[in-house]
Amino acid sequence: MSSEPIERRVSYLGDRLRASRCKICGKEYFEVRDYCGNCGRKSYNKMDNADLFYEKGKLELCTLIDEPTNKFRKLERFVYGIVSFHNGKIRVPARVTDQLLNKSDFDLSSLEGREVTPRFRRRYSVGKSEVVPTISLAFTLADEYYPHQEYKVIQPTKDSELPGIVGYGVYSSRFRIKDEGIERAVPFIDEDSITAAVEAGKLALIHSGLDNSWVGKVYTGSESNPYAVKPIASKVAQVLQLGEQDGDVQGVDAVDTEFACKAASSMFKDACALVSYPRSDINYAMVIGADNSQAAPRGCPGGELDAFVGYGGAAFIFGKKDVIAEVESWYSCTSDTPDFWRRDGEPYPMHGGRFTGDPAYNKHVRKAASKMMEKCNMKASDFAYFVPHQPNPSFPVRIAKELGFKEEQFMPAIQMTKFGNTYSGASLVGLAAILDIAKPDDHILIASYGSGAGSDAYVLRVTSQILDKRKHQKINVKFLAENPFIEFVDYATYRRLKQGM
Repeated sequence: MSSEPIERRVSYLGDRLRASRCKICGKEYFEVRDYCGNCGRKSYNKMDNADLFYEKGKLELCTLIDEPTNKFRKLERFVYGIVSFHNGKIRVPARVTDQLLNKSDFDLSSLEGREVTPRFRRRYSVGKSEVVPTISLAFTLADEYYPHQEYKVIQPTKDSELPGIVGYGVYSSRFRIKDEGIERAVPFIDEDSITAAVEAGKLALIHSGLDNSWVGKVYTGSESNPYAVKPIASKVAQVLQLGEQDGDVQGVDAVDTEFACKAASSMFKDACALVSYPRSDINYAMVIGADNSQAAPRGCPGGELDAFVGYGGAAFIFGKKDVIAEVESWYSCTSDTPDFWRRDGEPYPMHGGRFTGDPAYNKHVRKAASKMMEKCNMKASDFAYFVPHQPNPSFPVRIAKELGFKEEQFMPAIQMTKFGNTYSGASLVGLAAILDIAKPDDHILIASYGSGAGSDAYVLRVTSQILDKRKHQKINVKFLAENPFIEFVDYATYRRLKQGM
């Protein structure tokens, strides 16, 4: 049984892949040690922390587990082995994840000697009353869907008059299901909304070039938290080591937010206000929207949603230095319109059928976007791009055209046909796709939507800083959507993976 104290001890080491290095002889250990086994007492207080979380290792040898024990049974067959770092100075036990090993003639030798990258995943299956165990001792091949990216801290130099986005990252699975022309991302069995949030945040730190300790606030928006009571944000803060670290406590404010699909986008303005407040000591705030979008199986009540739900998330870091997109203005609207809901204790949401269009999605997105343009004295033609919330293929297209936008302004943002509806990540993934291609001085209008109901609209202006930060960005939305290592699964496999460990 995974008790809370045991889970704390294991996750403190394994979630981040913490190691130690002796300053005297250089020997390295995959554990936090006060002294070196070679140097003895003279090495006390002369041990450096080593961090493998952003590094690349080599899979030295591996074996195929055909008959897992009970806790790993949902993985069915999996590869386990030894990964080395720093030319063999550190060796760690490793599970190779994101592999569907259905073929009996799988060639293990094709994996040995390959470079691999740490992934943050669930460790094994537990009961509903237990703590979800996580670890970064799961690895994917470093030259495939999740290529290794160096994390290099760059000292910010350029001040901005307005707060805005200083970096972002998008994460999704390499597995897909395709149905009626729509591709949807499918989480691997050891993934959930927490793993997506951590990986998106990791990519945002890499893209921004910010030191993780400079982030003083993290908001995590999701409607698929594995816990009814326990935040996702605390795990994100610990794994990414946000804020100043004091032992196993992070000096950061971490909070979960909830407003259906606008749980994250609603926090953009809060992040901007926080980093701009003169008396605040928080210079950077991270906003994450991530979901393993829930839907009942086809044929069950609420099963209509199963044709659209996806998996993934996006993270945005806000600040006032080296800003790539300034937030010029915002407008929000809200009403209690119950178009989509999930009652406490129920595994899947329900929706209001035809009422999810009008008076819910259409009315609120129309209101927020129109008021935003009116407030800024702008019209549709003044914007290079429009990013609407995208629960299905038709809603965003219809509202964009109604507001006067042309296809070339809104279609690049429509990513749900590649990843599905990622709920709290939906409009954020669309915004990231636009930032991937936007030019300096482009204006962007984004209008999110959350069932319940409400919409947040923002006007962003792209700066020249975006060109510099693209230079060290390997993984963008197009890369994730069109990668040759995407693997399609059938419906039965989709449901099995969706339910997780």
